[in-house]
Amino acid sequence: MFRTALRNVLAHKARLLMTVLAVTLGVAFVSGTLVFTDTLGKALSGQSAKSYDGIAVSVTSWGPSRTEDGTKEGEPGISQQTLEKVKAVKGVDTVSGRVSGFAGVGDENGKLIGSGWANKGSNFVPVKDGKDPRYTFTDGAGPAKDDQIALDKESAAKGGYKVGDKVRVATNGPVKEFTLTGVFTTEDGAVNAGGSLVLFDTKVAQELYLQPGFYDELAVAAKAGTSADQLLADVKPLLDGKHTKAQTGKELAAQQAKDIEKQMSSFSTMLLAFAGISLFVGVFLIYNTFTMLVAQRTKELALLRAVGAKRGQVMRSVLAEALVIGATSAAIGLAAGIGLAVGMRSLMDSIGAKIPSGDLVIAPGTVIAALLIGVVVTTLAALLPAWRTGRIAPVAAMGSAHLPATAKSLVVRNVLGSLISLAGIGTVFLGVSMGGDGRMVIGAGAALMLIGMIVLLPLLSRPVIGAVRPLLQKVFGVPGKLAAQNAVRNPRRTAVTAASLAIGLTLVTTLSVLGITMGTAVDRMSTDKLKADYKVSMAGGMGGLDKSVAETLAKAPGIKAVSPQADGYFKVGDSFRSASGVNPATIGDLLNIEVTSGSLAALGKGEAAVAESTAKKQNLTVGSTLQVQFEDGQKGALRIGAVYKDLEGLLSPYVLDNKVLSAHTDQQHVREVYVNATAGDSKAGQQAVIDALGKNPAMTVATQQDMRNEMGGIINTMLNVMYGLLGMALIISVLGVVNTLAMSVFERTQEIGMLRAIGLDRARVKNMIRLESVVISLFGAVLGMGIGLFLAWAVGSTVAKSVPGYELILPYGRLGVFLLLAAVVGVLAAMWPARSAARLNMLTAIKTE
Repeated sequence: MFRTALRNVLAHKARLLMTVLAVTLGVAFVSGTLVFTDTLGKALSGQSAKSYDGIAVSVTSWGPSRTEDGTKEGEPGISQQTLEKVKAVKGVDTVSGRVSGFAGVGDENGKLIGSGWANKGSNFVPVKDGKDPRYTFTDGAGPAKDDQIALDKESAAKGGYKVGDKVRVATNGPVKEFTLTGVFTTEDGAVNAGGSLVLFDTKVAQELYLQPGFYDELAVAAKAGTSADQLLADVKPLLDGKHTKAQTGKELAAQQAKDIEKQMSSFSTMLLAFAGISLFVGVFLIYNTFTMLVAQRTKELALLRAVGAKRGQVMRSVLAEALVIGATSAAIGLAAGIGLAVGMRSLMDSIGAKIPSGDLVIAPGTVIAALLIGVVVTTLAALLPAWRTGRIAPVAAMGSAHLPATAKSLVVRNVLGSLISLAGIGTVFLGVSMGGDGRMVIGAGAALMLIGMIVLLPLLSRPVIGAVRPLLQKVFGVPGKLAAQNAVRNPRRTAVTAASLAIGLTLVTTLSVLGITMGTAVDRMSTDKLKADYKVSMAGGMGGLDKSVAETLAKAPGIKAVSPQADGYFKVGDSFRSASGVNPATIGDLLNIEVTSGSLAALGKGEAAVAESTAKKQNLTVGSTLQVQFEDGQKGALRIGAVYKDLEGLLSPYVLDNKVLSAHTDQQHVREVYVNATAGDSKAGQQAVIDALGKNPAMTVATQQDMRNEMGGIINTMLNVMYGLLGMALIISVLGVVNTLAMSVFERTQEIGMLRAIGLDRARVKNMIRLESVVISLFGAVLGMGIGLFLAWAVGSTVAKSVPGYELILPYGRLGVFLLLAAVVGVLAAMWPARSAARLNMLTAIKTE
C-alpha cells in the first residue's frame, strides 16, 4: 500500500504541485520569520555584548524621585564624589563616567542626519593614553574643549565632514556650532540603527543633559585577577541604593539580550500570525486536492477493496500520500524560508535600517517546526478525503469510475453553521457594547463568524450565485448559463474554494476601512481644530523642546502668534490630572477651542479650562475650585474658568497658563509649539520660522498639510505592509480556484465532449470555464468584504469616542478595486483549466466513463 501511495503521488504531479506550492509558501513564511528574528536577535545581542567588553561593573542612575509631598529626593545622577570613591576601591582599574541624551547633526543643507529617535549625544572619556575604550578613532582625536566634538564615521560621511570642519549640532535648545576634532567607529546600537552619535567634552555633556558634576552611568573596569562579582560586592555599599543600580557587565549584557529577545518575540508573533492565515487558507486547497484525487481514483480504490484491501489500509494509503507531500513541502519551504530571511536582511540594509553583522541562525526548533507544520497541516487537511476513501464500496469497481455525488442532506451542517454564525454576531455586538475594552471580544466573535461562514457557504452559494444566473445568461448567452449552473453543481467544493478568498478579503477590507477612516479623522482634526500655520517639534518625535524655543519665536520678526503645548500634571487628592500649559493670549488664534461655558480669558488670571467630558465625570462647572498639589509639592486652589469641547490629541483634559505650570517644575516637557506667521501658510512664512530657530536641524516646522501627510503616510505604509503580508494567502487562494476548476473539468469530461458535439465551440467552452471561475471568485470576495465591513464598523465603534471627528468611511474606490482584483484572479486561475477543457477530443471525451 505504501508503494501504491508513492506511485499515486508521482502519477498526479501537476495537481499535487499546487498543493506542494501552497504548503511550501506557508512553511517558508513561518521558517523565514523564525530564522530572521533569531538571526537579528543574536546579532543585536552580540552587538550589545561587545559594547560591554572590558566593563566589570556598570552603575546606572534614574535620578531623583518625589516624596509624598512632591519634593525631590535624591541627586540628579551619580556624583563626582561617588565616582572618586568607586575609583579608590581595591581591584578597580579605571572608572568612566557617562552622560547621554539627544543630539542632532545637520548636513550642509541643514537637514538632520539620521533617523531622529536614534540620534544621540554622549561624552568622550579618555581613560588611558588619551583613549576612550568605547570608540576607535579612524581620524583625529576626541574633544578636549567646550567648542569641540567628535562624530561617528557614517554620519561624518553623510554630512561630508572632515576633521577641522565646523559642524552645527542641536540638542533640545538653540543650535550651536562646534569644531570637529575626530571621526570614530563604534558598536553603539543607535548608530547601527541608522542614527548618529556626537561626542562632547564631559563638562559640556553634563551641562546639556544633566547637571555639572553628575553622570548617568559609571563603567568600572577591573584589574587583572579581580573578579567582577567581588568588585560588585565592594562597589554596592558606596551607592545610593534607592536611585542607583549596580550590575556586572555580564549581567547587563544578559539583561539586554533578554529585552531584545522580548522585542523580537513581538515582531515574530505578528509575522507568524500572517503565516498562520496563509496556512489556514492552504488547508482548503489541500482538502480540495485530495478530494479531487480520491474522485479520480474511485475505480482504482474500489478494485483495491475488491482484491482484499481493508478500509483502514486504503485510508492509510491516502494519508501516506499526504505525509510524503507534507514532508517534501516542508523541506522545500524550509530552504525557501532561509532564502527569505536572507532577503529580508538585505532589504532592511537597503532601506537604511542597518543590521549588525552575524552568522545566519537556523535553530533546531525552526527545522522541527517547519517539518511538523508541513506534515501536520497536510495530513489534517487530507484526513476527511482519506476517511471517505475507506467508505468506497468494492462494487464501485464494476460501475462508473466517478459516480455522481449523492444528494445528501445539508440540514445538520446548515443548522450548525447558523448557530455558530449567530453566536459570532452576538459576541461582536457584546464587544461593541463594552467600548474600548471589548476589542478582544470582537476578535473572538470575528473568529466564530468566519467559522460559521465556512460551514454555511454551501447553503449560501445556491441562492447567491442563482441570483446572478439571469444576468450571466443575458450577457454571455449559453456559456454564462452553464457557468452559473456548474458553480453550484457541487456546493461543498465551491464553498471551500470561495472560503479561502473570503478569509483574505475579510481581513483586507477590515484593515482598509479602519485605516482610511482613521486617516480621515486625523485629517479633519488637523483641518477643523488646528488654526496654526505651523507646528514646531523635535525631529522624529525624540524628546521635548526647550522652553526657550517659544520665547525665541515670540521675539522673532515675521512671527504673529506663538503658544507652547507643554505637558504637566497636578494632584487632586490621590489622583493625578494631566494638564497642558499654553499662552492664554494667543492659544485661541492657534487652536479652534469651542468654549461651552466661561471664557478662555480666565487662563490669563491663573484659572484653568477643563474638557467637557472630564467636567462631566468630575462634576465640575465654571466657578468650581480644586485643591491641588503641583509637581514641586506646592499646594493651592485652582478655579475652573472655562469648559471646552474635548480636543484629544491636541490638548490635555486641563489647560493652564504655562507660566503657572512651568513655575512648579524644573524641566518642563514642551511637546510642540504652535505658530502663526505674518506671511501666513507660505514659503516665506515657513522660512521665517526656520530662520528664527537658527536653521536647527533637530526641529521640524510642519505645515497643516505636512501634518496630514505625516499621519496619512504612516497609515498607508501600515496598510501596504498588511496587504503584502496577506498577499501570500491570496496567492494560495488563486491556487485553490485553479484546483477547483481542474476538478470540475475532470468530472465533466463526458459532458464537455457532448457540448462540443452539439455545437459549443472551443472559444465558448473556454468562456464557460472562465465565467465559472469569476463567479466563484466574486462570490467569495463579496462575502469576505461584507463581513469585513461589519467588523470594521464594530472595531471602529470602540475607538470612536477617543478619536475626535471619527466617522466610518466606506472607501468605495478601494472596495471596487478589490472586486476587480477578485475577477482578475478568477480569469487568471481559469487559464489552464479552460485551455485543458477546450483541447479535449470530443469523441474521446464522450467515451470517457
